Amino acid sequence: MLLWACIGWVFAATIVAMLPMRHQYIPGIALLIAAPVLIAWVGITVAWWAGCLALAAFVSMFRNPLRYFMAKARGQNPQLPPEFRS
Repeated sequence: MLLWACIGWVFAATIVAMLPMRHQYIPGIALLIAAPVLIAWVGITVAWWAGCLALAAFVSMFRNPLRYFMAKARGQNPQLPPEFRS
């Protein structure tokens, strides 16, 4: 089951990456929320080091959204790219 969930997440991420930037926001947030669940599942089921590798891959892929949310959490006002401004 874990393997199919991870494969499904990868295919969903690939499809979202092919969307125009303005349509990536909502599915990207869903993938961002689902990833820690999968990472914890991998860490519990496989091994702790596999969970660490999955976490490193996650941080690498989502580094810009994570930077944005960290800046917001620190009280800064980061600028959004022009594609997301209304």
